[in-house]
Amino acid sequence: MVIVGAALVRNGQVLAQQRAWPADHAGQWELPGGRVEDGESDEAALARECLEELDVAVTVAGRVGDDVPLPNGKLLRIYAASLVSAEDEPRAVEHKDVRWVSSAELSGLDWLPADRVLLPALHALLSSP
Repeated sequence: MVIVGAALVRNGQVLAQQRAWPADHAGQWELPGGRVEDGESDEAALARECLEELDVAVTVAGRVGDDVPLPNGKLLRIYAASLVSAEDEPRAVEHKDVRWVSSAELSGLDWLPADRVLLPALHALLSSP
């Protein structure tokens, strides 16, 4: 099973969301995203998840980093994304909080372990022109 995540970038910052549950991960940060359903492409799943979790439409671009193995044979796959409308502001529909994070702030957040693995790729994404 593939879990897709969005490295949603705006003005040189990436969007992080703070988990409200489960209790052992509450307060930790992750990239938005979720499960790819049967018959759904990675890109379609990511667009759907961003609409559900952030109430925003996104354009999905290329891959960021390598697949990250997760427990029970799952894989985390990250894609770069951008807001369809620059005026849209993501909101925490299912999470405790969302915030735009600069490259300098990335390492200071308490990321979920799978997302922490992706920090070098996120730094590279934010430093690319």
